[in-house]
Amino acid sequence: MTLVAAREAFSADRARAAASAPRGRSDAAVPPDPDPLPAPLLQMQGVSLEYRTPDRVVRATHRIDLDVYAADRFVLLGPSGCGKSTLLKAVAGFHAPVEGEIRLDGEVVRGPGPDRIVVFQEFDQLPPWKTVAQNVAFPLRAAGLLGRREAEARARHYIDKVGLTAFADSYPHQLSGGMKQRVAIARALATQPKVLLMDEPFAALDALTRRRMQEELLALWEEVRFTLLFVTHAIEEALVIGNRVALFSPHPGRVRSEVNAHAFNLASLGSGAFQAAVQRLHERLFEAAPEPAAPAVPR
Repeated sequence: MTLVAAREAFSADRARAAASAPRGRSDAAVPPDPDPLPAPLLQMQGVSLEYRTPDRVVRATHRIDLDVYAADRFVLLGPSGCGKSTLLKAVAGFHAPVEGEIRLDGEVVRGPGPDRIVVFQEFDQLPPWKTVAQNVAFPLRAAGLLGRREAEARARHYIDKVGLTAFADSYPHQLSGGMKQRVAIARALATQPKVLLMDEPFAALDALTRRRMQEELLALWEEVRFTLLFVTHAIEEALVIGNRVALFSPHPGRVRSEVNAHAFNLASLGSGAFQAAVQRLHERLFEAAPEPAAPAVPR
């Protein structure tokens, strides 16, 4: 259960206790206020992002407010061009907001760092002259996090986690697309980042490989409980991967609503409840924006 769901359940129990308390002693059977939620690990506060084209400045997102807690699987869901990938790059430190700020563990994000690692959708993220083990160990040594032996040991540990032990000494050209993505995930997790950032990492895979990669990512999360910020434009994938889903409006991206998706997983595919949730999200994503209120007419 997510922190949000747990808090809601506690509040419901407290309300039932208050309703059943004797008159005149309404506080006798009411449990104390719950402890406040822990501070978010990642905060986006009023974040607006822009980029420049040859002839104009384009606003990608407009005043985004989101909180991501430790061990969340938080999904940014929206149509193409809504700014969700640009926001992910801003969290990574590659794109500075023109308004607002992004904080990680209370500190303002001002540039890239090893506490945020990105897995992109492209397969060719791996230097082809390095083996799988060398690819995973390289960031650990380049950032000065570990010595050679320690880096190799940790690399092989995470290679095992993604099921590629038999390919640790293989080169990228000897791997399938799905296997390359697993190497990229192992490389990212080996640095033990505070947040793992994934930008449509399975979009270019065939349907069967994509399903397998979703299964492996969720199994890995169950074991490691890392914090995940995941971008997709596929509604079904958002509900399967995420325990929380932020719905973005079309360009420029705004947060339309947030959905608690902890009730769904890969076993939910095809169920009536899951398909109904998919339909609701589809309608919510593509509904027309509300018309602005008409100005008051002076009397």
